[in-house]
Parts: sequence; C-alpha cells; structure tokens
Amino acid sequence: MGDTGGLKKRGKGAGANSTAATPSTDVQQAASSSAGEGGPPSPKPAAKVVAKKPSPPKSADEFLKALDKEARVRTRQWEGAWAVGTVLVTIIAFLTRMYRISDPPEVVFDEVHFGKFASYYLRGEYFFDVHPPLGKMLLALTGWFVGYDGHYLFDNIGEKYVENNVPYVSLRLWPAICGTLIVPFSFLTMKEIGLSFPGAMFGALMLIFDNALITQSRLILLDSMLLAFGTMTIYCWIRFFKQRHAPFSFTWWLWLSLTGVTLALTLGIKMVGLFTMATIGIATLNDLWRLLDIKRGLSNREFARHFAARALCLIFLPLFLYLSFFYIHFMILPYSGPGDAFMSPAFQAELKGSEVKALAVAIPYGANVTLKSREQSVYLHSHVDRYPLRYDDGRISSEGQQVTGYPHKDANNFFTIVELDPVLYPPATDIKLTEEEKKKNIRYLKSGDVVRLFHPLTNSYLLTHDVASPLTTTNMEITTISATAADHDARYNDTLWRFDVIDGEVGDKMKTRRSHFKLVSIPHRVAVFANKGVLPEWGFGQKEINGNKNLNDKGNNWYIDELEHPRIVNGTEVDSDKEPAKEAKEERRLTFLQKFIELQAAMISHNAGLTKPHPYSSTPITWPFVVRGISFWETKDGLRQIYLLGNPIVWWASIVGVLMFCTMWVLDRIFLRRGQDGFGTSLRRWWDRGVGFLFLAWLMHWFPFFLMGRMLFLHHYLPSFIFSTICTTAVVDFIGRIIMEDPQAIALGDADLAARIPYKAWMRSQGGLSYWAFLAAVLAVFGWSFFYFSPLTYGSGFPTVQDLRARKWLSTWDLQHA
Repeated sequence: MGDTGGLKKRGKGAGANSTAATPSTDVQQAASSSAGEGGPPSPKPAAKVVAKKPSPPKSADEFLKALDKEARVRTRQWEGAWAVGTVLVTIIAFLTRMYRISDPPEVVFDEVHFGKFASYYLRGEYFFDVHPPLGKMLLALTGWFVGYDGHYLFDNIGEKYVENNVPYVSLRLWPAICGTLIVPFSFLTMKEIGLSFPGAMFGALMLIFDNALITQSRLILLDSMLLAFGTMTIYCWIRFFKQRHAPFSFTWWLWLSLTGVTLALTLGIKMVGLFTMATIGIATLNDLWRLLDIKRGLSNREFARHFAARALCLIFLPLFLYLSFFYIHFMILPYSGPGDAFMSPAFQAELKGSEVKALAVAIPYGANVTLKSREQSVYLHSHVDRYPLRYDDGRISSEGQQVTGYPHKDANNFFTIVELDPVLYPPATDIKLTEEEKKKNIRYLKSGDVVRLFHPLTNSYLLTHDVASPLTTTNMEITTISATAADHDARYNDTLWRFDVIDGEVGDKMKTRRSHFKLVSIPHRVAVFANKGVLPEWGFGQKEINGNKNLNDKGNNWYIDELEHPRIVNGTEVDSDKEPAKEAKEERRLTFLQKFIELQAAMISHNAGLTKPHPYSSTPITWPFVVRGISFWETKDGLRQIYLLGNPIVWWASIVGVLMFCTMWVLDRIFLRRGQDGFGTSLRRWWDRGVGFLFLAWLMHWFPFFLMGRMLFLHHYLPSFIFSTICTTAVVDFIGRIIMEDPQAIALGDADLAARIPYKAWMRSQGGLSYWAFLAAVLAVFGWSFFYFSPLTYGSGFPTVQDLRARKWLSTWDLQHA
C-alpha cells in the first residue's frame, strides 16, 4: 500500500543516529544469518551496516519468521495476565451492576412496559410492542424460573413491588448479567485486535466506570441485552476474520456461525440490531471483495464457496433464528389480549377468546351500525352543528353538517345501511340474492356492495363533494345532506359509497368486528379518512374526517363495531342455523409467514409513528457530548433520583479519541500522497482493518438515527458509545506503544522489509512505565467522575440541595430539586 520512500529516508536517520530501538538478539541473529554472516553481530558492525544504504537480507522470510516467533513468545507470556484480567473485569462489572439492585423497590421508567410484557407472556395474552420478542421472552423466562406467574401488570411508575408480591430483584438480575457481559467481551475484543494488556484493561475500566451503562443494566429493560449481544457479534466476527488463513476449517466455521447466531440475538432484542447487521454486512462485502482479487489465486468455484458460506451463516442462519423467535412468540400467546386491536381481523380471529370471532355477525341491510376507525379508534360521527362559513385561513366551506371522529359511544354514531334505488342507480338492478338470502327473506352486506349511509338522528345521508376539508386542503370535505335533497338526481350519486373489504374478495359476506374495509365514494374515488388532526373549538376538539385521495392510506381502514337490527338479538341472528361446520371450513387461517409479515409491518409502522414530543428526548448530534439525560425515577425524600447520564469525562474522552482516529487516518493519507509513508503497509492494514472496523461500528450505530423522524433518547447512543470507547482505547494504545518501537530499527534500516513486518512483531511492547502511569492517572480521573455521579446512577440521594446542584455541570441536565 503506497510509496515506501518515506520509510527509506526515515530508516537512514534511525540507523545512523540511534541504537535505542535495536531488535532482540534472536531477530538480529536471523537477520545476520540470512545475510551470510555467522553468529550474532557486534554493535559496531550493525551500526555500520545501518549507516550505509541498507540491503535486504538474503532470506527475508527467515527474518520475518524469527520476528513472528519472538512475538508469539511474548504473547504467550501474557496469556495468564489476560485470563486473570478477564475474570477481574467481569467481577468488577458484576459488582457495580448488582450494587443496590433492590433499590428502589418500585416500578422505574420503562419497567412499566417491559415488566408488563413479561407478565403477558406468562399469562399467554397477546400484546403488541414495536420491538422484536426475544428480550421480553427472556425476561418472562427469568420470571418463570423463579415461580412468577404474571399476576402483576406494572401499571404505574412508582407502584410498590413488595406490596404486589413481585420478584423484581430476580427480574432485574438477568439484565444486570447481560450488562456485565458487555465488559469482558469488549475486553476480549481489544485483545483480539492486538491491543496491549494495559490498554485493554484501560478500555474495560472505561466501560466499567460509565454511569449510563450501569443505570441501563440494573432495571427490567432490554438495552443491556441488546448491548451484550451486539458486543458478542463484533467479537465473533473478529475471531472469524482472524481465521481467514485457514478457510473452511472447524474453527473458521465455528466463529462464522457464532457471528450469525449473535446477529440474530441482537436483532431479536431491538430493531437497532439492523445497524449491527449493517456493520457486519459492510465488513463481509469488503472481505469478499478482497477474496475476489485475481491476485489472491482463488478459482471461481473457491470464491463461490466463500460467498455461499457467508450467505448461509450471516443471512439465512440469522433469518431462520429471527423467524423462530416470532414462531415461539405466537405459540406462547394463544389468548386474546390488549394487542388484538393492532392486528387484522383474520389475525384476531385465531386468538382464543377474541371478540372478533365471538361477536362477529353477518350485517343485514337496514341495520343501524357504528363505524370505527382502526387507526384512530374513533367512531364516524355526525351532529346538527355545521362547518363555519369561513375558516381561519380565509377558505370558504360548504356550511354543511359536521362529520367528525368521536372517541366515545354515542347515539350520533349510528348510520343505517340503505339499499340503492334501481331507478336512480340502474346498476342496482343486477343484484342477485343467494339461496340463503332468499330463504331468510333478507339481504346481507357484502364486499364490493354500493350503499347509502343514512344518519337517523339528523335525517340526512353521508356525502362528499368537491370542497376542501377543514384541516387538510388536499382532501375533500365529508358532510351530510338532507334526505329530501339527497333523493334528487343531482345529488344522489354523491351519497353512494362502496364497501371494499381489506384482504377480502368481492361478494364475501361482511361481519361485525371481523371485516375491515375502506368506504369509497363512487363518483369521487376518495375514501373516508380519520385524520390525526383535531378540529378547533367549533368542532368540539373532535377528529377531522375527510375524503382521502390516497386509497391505500391505513387511515382509511374501518370496521363495524355495533349493530342494531330486529333479527340480531344479543349479538346473535334470530332463526339462523349459522352453518357451523361449513362456515368453519370456509374461514381462511393465516400461515405463520402471513402473521410474521403482518406483525413486522405493524412494528415498523408504529415505531416510525412515535413522534409525540417527550420531555427527555434529545437529538443524535448531542449524544456524544451528554447534553441531556433521562430521568428514570425520583422522590423528594433524601433528594433521590435515578438519572440516565453517561460519565461525562469518559464520554467526552471517547468522542475525542474517535476524532483523533479520523485525523490520523486523513493525515496518513495526505503524507502518503506526498511520498512520506509513516506507517508502512503492514501497520496501515492493521489500522484500517482493526481500528477502522471499530470506527465503522461506531458510525453505523449512530448515523442512521439522523435519518429518523421518531422521538429519540440518549440510550439509543449506547451501542455507539461502546465502540467509540474501544476505538479510543486503540488510538491511545497505539500512540503509547509506537513510541517504544521502530520498525526501521527492527529491519536494520530496510524500508521494504520494515513494511512487511506484522504489527504484532513491532508493537511487541506492553508499554513502558510512563505509559502505565499515564493510563493509571487517566483512570483515576474516570473513577473519580464515576463515584461523583454515582448517586444519580444508584438513586442513593444527596445530603443537601447544594450537593445535588454541584452535579449539574450542564444546564440541560434535568436534575430534580436542583
């Protein structure tokens, strides 16, 4: 990679003026032996050789093998320290997360959601959430292990656990364990990318001393699981990549498969796992591009094997596992529950005890019905009040009768389904009754039927016309017209509406609750739409109803909730044989994939719709600088508050480290263009593949949030924070160790040979005393900052208001009572 002229020039200076960085005896012997000299070289001849224009050894491979041997020996000498270090950081991380885990003994922040979802699993009642099911199922499994039956529903923040007999400490234990695992896997990741032992300990302690990670790991929440599995994914990928010289070996397959498994686990917790998948995907494409190079010597068949192996383990294996999470999700939630309303009628009908199936009844013509919006949960409603002649923006209305969306049951919600007059609408003459309808002397509403909707209390018909709606000027006004005027030819067609059943076929018999439909105007081709917008005072704060030209909008979806008809008594049709066996056979059951796709679409849609302002929301650009945290819990007694706040010194240091990496990378490329190669090919390859991969992970877990319109919070940055910390550690470790070594001196001034030296061979040092002292001093500052803000982490409180106010370093930190 690049010109080596800069290395050659630097090599002359290093050899002539310095002997401080001479290679070890074994390496010197290898170099001199390969040059044809017997025995170890004396210092004077060695200096003389370097002073002259160097020539490479006759056997560079032998020289590099000797360097590699020495590096391996040094690595083995530290294996014991790495093992002890792994255990040590794990224990410290566990203790920091378990400290005061039983306090407070109350529902805290989003425990109100995820504790509730765990209870629903244990009760088998279907619920809906925007996140995939794995994390909540693991919480439920934890509760099942300790004998919890899901009797408590975590209704309100601040409710007492002990009074409700909830094993909350056990439920908090699993997230705490996951939060603990973040640290050792990050520590081992730093080992695998080639950092020194003190450097990796430094990075692990940065994570241990972070207040935000501890806060997020001590409660019944999903994020610690997401972070643990995400960190495992990065670790497994690095282990796989290091097996690239032994393709298709058992170890190669093992780490590739484990990467796929941990990818599925990460995605199974939250959709943020897609960012982890994108990170691995980019790294995989880069790896395949490298293998595709003809210089690699791979045949087309061998490359195809590599491609197929990665596709199998990184696409199909995660997909299979991800699907299996939802299969289990559906299997253990067989009963109707609070999530029914988010799903289609066909989905709801398969849940035990569902009202959609129990209360579904065929709809006869002449019935009085209420139409309810699936998206807005409001009834189609009308009353005698009219639209104002002039709106606030100066537009003129029709002054017609108001048609609105009303959230409560009311007599004004009822409309009567009226058959068409064949004289005024000739296509109505083609209607043919079924044998059942002839036998019962009744006609049922079917998908595709064209009807009129009569509003009995105001003696008017539902109508739309070419007048702009009050709030949405691009849509048409929905109003009513008196029965007398509606029966004239000029306005009759404006009162015609067609029932288009969603996922149904023309002619299918419609049923209450079961059939969801769009109500489409025949002459104007617009659908009745329940808008999120609220009408002003003249509309009594009710929802706007208008005619939507976009027929595919989900806001057009309605269903018939209530039905009144002489033949329907207590939800059952009088003198109806119901044809139970035949009807059961005719009902279509959804396949697993149909259920999965429906739920996945609902999750994505509702997640994107989380745009309601929140007092603790923040923007992505502020996250690395800890501009705003999140208040989880607070009480005036003892000035206690749990506030999600990253250790500010650690977070600020981490973003500085990332910026240092970017600066060093850019400067290296600039110098390389000028013929000054300060790194060399081998080190640059490590810098790009190792530290650059960490930078990619940081960026891919942060940048996508800039493209989102939903409400965002500080905890969304935690995956990026972990990778920024490891990246910063790598930069610090590189700078601290590069001072101790010089590849030119190791290669006896041969720049070409120096460029081939593996980074492990010339970054052999674990750092000098000054490096260790520097790390210890910085860690002391990190540790002080952690303990200083720990009362906000553990909710232990403050003796005085002045002590609390002293922690408010930024005015944007929402510290209560400060």
